[in-house]
Order: sequence, then structure tokens, then C-alpha cells
Amino acid sequence: MNRCSIFFSDHCFRLFSHSSHLGFASNYFPLFCLRRFLSQGHSISSSTDARPFPDYSPKKPTIRDSEFVHQISTVIKLRRSEPLRRILKPYESKFRPDHLIWVLMDIKNDYKLVLDFFDWVCLRRDPTLEARCIVVQIAVASKDLKLAHELIHEFWAKPNLDIGLSYSHFVDRLIYTYKDWGSEPYVFDIFFQVLVEAGLFNEARKFFDKLSNYGLIISVKSCNLLLTCLSNNSDGIEMAIKVFNEYPESGVCWNTASYNIIIHSLCQLGKIKEAHNLLVQMELRGLMPDVVSYGTIISGYCHLGELKKVLKLIEEMQIKGLKSNPYTYNSIILLLCKAGKVVEAEKVFREMMNKGIFPDNVVYTTLVDGFCKLGNVPTAYRLFDEMKARKIVPDCITYTAIIHGFCQTGKMMEAVKLFREMISGGLEPDEFTYTALIDGYCKAGEMKEAFALHNQMVQTGITPNVVTYTALADGLCKRGEVDTANELLHEMCEKGLQLNVFTYNSIVNGLCKAGNLVQAVKLMKEMEMAGFHPDTITYTTLMDAYCKMGEMAKAHELLREMLDKGLQPTIVTFNVLMNGFCMSGMLDDGERLLKWMLEKGIMPNATTYNSLMKHYCIRNNMSATTEIYKCMSAQGVMPDSNTYNILIKGHCKARNMKEAWFLHREVVEKGFDLTASSYNSLIRGFYKRKKFMEARELFEEMRKQGLTAEKDIYNIFVDMNFEEGNMEITLELCDEAIEKCLVDKAMNEKT
Repeated sequence: MNRCSIFFSDHCFRLFSHSSHLGFASNYFPLFCLRRFLSQGHSISSSTDARPFPDYSPKKPTIRDSEFVHQISTVIKLRRSEPLRRILKPYESKFRPDHLIWVLMDIKNDYKLVLDFFDWVCLRRDPTLEARCIVVQIAVASKDLKLAHELIHEFWAKPNLDIGLSYSHFVDRLIYTYKDWGSEPYVFDIFFQVLVEAGLFNEARKFFDKLSNYGLIISVKSCNLLLTCLSNNSDGIEMAIKVFNEYPESGVCWNTASYNIIIHSLCQLGKIKEAHNLLVQMELRGLMPDVVSYGTIISGYCHLGELKKVLKLIEEMQIKGLKSNPYTYNSIILLLCKAGKVVEAEKVFREMMNKGIFPDNVVYTTLVDGFCKLGNVPTAYRLFDEMKARKIVPDCITYTAIIHGFCQTGKMMEAVKLFREMISGGLEPDEFTYTALIDGYCKAGEMKEAFALHNQMVQTGITPNVVTYTALADGLCKRGEVDTANELLHEMCEKGLQLNVFTYNSIVNGLCKAGNLVQAVKLMKEMEMAGFHPDTITYTTLMDAYCKMGEMAKAHELLREMLDKGLQPTIVTFNVLMNGFCMSGMLDDGERLLKWMLEKGIMPNATTYNSLMKHYCIRNNMSATTEIYKCMSAQGVMPDSNTYNILIKGHCKARNMKEAWFLHREVVEKGFDLTASSYNSLIRGFYKRKKFMEARELFEEMRKQGLTAEKDIYNIFVDMNFEEGNMEITLELCDEAIEKCLVDKAMNEKT
């Protein structure tokens, strides 16, 4: 390729575009032909004052040296298949390093011969730096860029190299040998790349500046390598941004990949807004952002929880015809789950699959964990099954999430079944898996099983953590075994584990659940004396205990104390107060609290509304219940399993069976669980309305769910089947009732 010198003149223009937010330097925009020239990686001249490259003028050989070099050149040119080591054996003892350059000058047009001869020399002695540079120039001229790269890299890989001196010598020789060896400007790109790859960033920048004096600039591809390597190190990000600002002044035209590197760097620094501004600036300069540009900023906003901005960027992408990649979708799903918007996350998940982008283990695990935390374990388990059906293997984290979900909803049999499945599948439970099960057993009051699992955990070499001990202590306190709990905590401290606020809070909670409020208040004072400050959870736990005792004045007193200490109430704190008002029959105060929360921008959740609806249902005031439910929907709060159970029982009590049936179907579709109490209410309601088919369907559905109907429900269906002559079913139901200890005189007579 002919060397070109292209000057910026009236045929080119410079577009000044400053960002008030970033201060990024203005860029150059030459005409289309120049941009195309640059995009192909060529070097250009950016100044009419460019220094000319020096002429190559090696030391002239003596007559004897000339004859010797001529002999060698003739011999190697005339060789056939003989190896050089054989034909050059007679000349080996007289061969000097400076002979190499003179021979290269004679054979430079035969690239294969150059390589063979250079290899022969290298096996005997280290070639001079000048000779190495000459071979690099010949390799580039012959389009053997890989070898050129290797030859330069080989030099910089030498041990104990004086970087400063070596850099200076190499640059001088590379520039000195450039002009008369048929090379191309890309030789300088290769040298620049090797410097960058070796981590010699300062030398690379010095070389860039030196080269610009000769009217050449490094290609944007090589400059991007510098940006990438700098941004891979947290200490180099600021330098990468500086390079990005400065290099356009020397003629570098950054491309989309360049902008993406800096956008990613800014996001790494947490400067998401600046990264977004750069995206806008990029378009103003005629470059189109791609999926990577958008995906990086979307990921940044996801970490900040800026859902609105994320959705707006996705909309922008769709308008521009850009398809989100798996990484972008994963970030959005993670953000939505983190924000508790798991239902919306699943919608994005389905959209992702409809577009042919298939989720991985991380996405499924995130959704499973999200639904479990929401209390919607059936949907989480459906996703867990779907994941396995798609041959995506659940890992320890996935199993732990679903096990924890079952434990939190009291379904210990299902949790243990998964625990065993996990082990049989070759996965090893970790401390979090064991702790989830231990906590579940403790919450269920099954302390024998909890301690058995604790012992198994220790035997397998897994050390229980603070959370494990806290769960056990909490379970013991709930059973009134405070002394045993204290012994356990002493054991924990002896093992080097430190008590923390969370541990104290759990014991306070256990004491409150056991009705030992005096001891709980005493422990809070001991906690302060030990240097641990009670937090919002501590106060909320005690407030909950007072509210359940109907002592709303003491609950208010704790709230004031909490606020005086600068602690902010959470939604749980407000839910505790709401429940207290409702349990005390102060529903008007409860509604005032709800109104105040909305005015202050504190978003109530399903539990807040459930408390009010439950107590209006108890009063058989379905009109007020419906209004609360409408308010809940208007605020965008999703109903949970408790919401549906409250509404179904309320409508059944008010004999609104049509509405109750509609809600039942909605529960089934959404994958929520109905309680045995709700099924009993529905069955009684339909039976009283002589809707026997619906009642029978609900009874069978209830049995399939593993729920136990009340005695009068069994009596209804035993009588019904007996009168219809269905003796087999009658006997089956009688046996079932006996097994569940629901036998009465009527049943005994029928058996």
C-alpha cells in the first residue's frame, strides 16, 4: 500500500461539540472518504508541519565484508532444499551481527528467505535491535502482521529490561528503519499494541505523541485497545477518560466501540448520568449507539434502581430497531426482583423467551428467589420445574432459595424433600441451605429436628454461622426456654462468633412471641449496655407485642422514643400499628393512618390493606372492605395470598358466593394458596345455596392440596355419598376422618 499524507484543510471540517456535564473534548469529523479511510485502520497526517522520516543510511561494508556478504547471499539464494545450517556452516565462524543487516538488504524481496536467514542468526546470537526492526518492517510489508507482533513482543518479554532506555532505543530504530524497507504505517500500530499489552501505558502514550510529530496517528482500533486495557484497572479509568478527551485533538476519530469503552468506565465509577450524557453526545457526533451502549447504561441504572429510566431506554432501543441481549434482560429482571416487582419481572422474562433469547440459571434463580420472598412459593416452584424441564441445572443457590421459600411458608415436608433431592443430585448444601431448614423447623416449633439438622451440619464440616445460632435461640425463646437459649449464645461466643443486633432482635422477638414482654424490654436495655443500639426492628418488635396486648399507648410511646433517636419507621412498623388499631377495634384510626401514609408518600403494601379488610370482614362490612380493596388496586399494590383468603371468607360470610367463586378462580390462576379455612367457608357457602357440584369440586381440590377439612364438612360429604349409594367413597371418607381424628357418632353408625 502506498503511504498517504492527508492534510486537514478546507476539504475537511471540524465539529465542535462540548458537553456541559462531561467536558469531553471536541472531536474531528472529516469527510466520508476520510472517515472510511480511518475506519480501515490507516494512519494519516494531521499537520502540514509534520517532520519527515529520516533516510536509512547504514554503515557501509568494507570490500572484504562486501565480498563475504555477497558470498552468503549467493549461497542462500541458490540453495535448493538444503537446510541453511549445512550450507552456511563454512561461514558461521566469520559471521558478525552487522553482516545480518547487509545480507537483509540484499535478500529483502524474498520474504521466506529473510525469515529462514533471520531464524538461522537467532539460533546463534541475539540480533541487533536495528536488525530486529528491519525484519519487523519487512514482515509488515509482506502482510505478516502476526510475526511482526511476535518479534516486538519477544523483545519486551526479555528479563531485567531497562524500560526507559529500551523504549528510547526501539522507537529510534523503528523510525530510522521505516522509510527504506517497504513497510507500512501499520508497523507503528503493532508497536503501540505491544506496549499496551505489556502494560507500558505511559510509553504507549509517549509513542503516540512522538508519532504525531511525523504526521501519523495510531488507528482507532489500537487506541481502543489502550482504552480497554486502561479501563480494566480501577486506577486506569481516569487515564482512559483523559485519553478519550485528548486524542481527538491529534486526529483520532473515535467509533462506537470507543464510546462503549468509556461508557462502561463511567458506569464502573458510578457516573451513570455522565455515561448517559455521553450516549446522547455520541449520536450528535454521527455515531449510532448499539446494543452494548444501551445495555451498559441500562445495567448501570438497574444498579441504582432507576426503573423508569431503564424502561425509557428499552423503549428507545425498540424504536431504533435494537434487540436487547441476554445481559440486558438479566439486568432488568434482577432490578425488578430487587424492587419487589417480581410479577413484572416474569413478564419481561416471558418477553425475553418470545424473542428467542433463552434464560440461564442466574435468571431462573433470581425469579425463583423473588417469588419466594413475595410469598408466592407455588409460582416459584413452577419456575423451578420449568427450569429443570429446559435442561437448565439448578445449583445450590437455586435449591436454597426454594427450600427457604417452603420453610418460610411452613411447608417443611416439601423443603426436606428438595433438600434430599439436592443431595442425591450430587449438590452439597452450604451453611445457608442448612440455616434455612433449621430456621424453618424453629419457626414450626420442631426444635428436636432443628438440633438434629444442626448436628448433621457440624458433622459434614460446615460451621454454623450467627444466623444459624440466632434461629435456634429464637426457637428456644418462643418455647419459653430462655436459659437454654442463653447457653447456646454463650457456646456461640466461645466459638468466636460475635453477637450482633440481629441476634439480639431475634431473641427479643422470641421473648415477645412467648409472651415474656418484661424480659424482652430488659434485654433491650442490656443490649444498649453491651454497646449495641436498638434499631427500627427492635422497636417494631416490641411495638407489635404491645399492640397485640391492646396497649396502644405504650406502642405510641415506643414510636416517639424511636423517632427521637433518629430512627425511621419502616412499612413493617406502620403495619404493626395498623394491626394494633384494627385488633383494638379502632378502625377509624386505622383508616386515618392509611390516609396519612399516602399523603407522606409512604407506600402501603398488601399487609397494610389486609389488616383493615380482615377486620371489616369480621364486622360483616363488605362495603367498606370493597372500598379498601379498590384503594389498594388504585395504588398499584398487588394482592397476596392473605388478601384473597380474607376476601373469600368475607364474601362467603356475607353470602356473596358469586364474588367468592370469582376470587377463588383468580387465586388458582395466579398460583396462590387458599387456606383450609377459606375452602371450608366456600364449601359451606355453596352447600347452603344447594350448589352441590361446586361444593364437591372444592372439596376434592382441597383434598388434593393436602388440606384438612373441618368435621362438619366431612359429615356433609359422608352423608351426601351415603344417600347416593356411593359406599366406596363413603367408607374412604370415613377412614380419612378417623385418620384425621374427626370421627363423630354419625360416622361410626354409617361404618
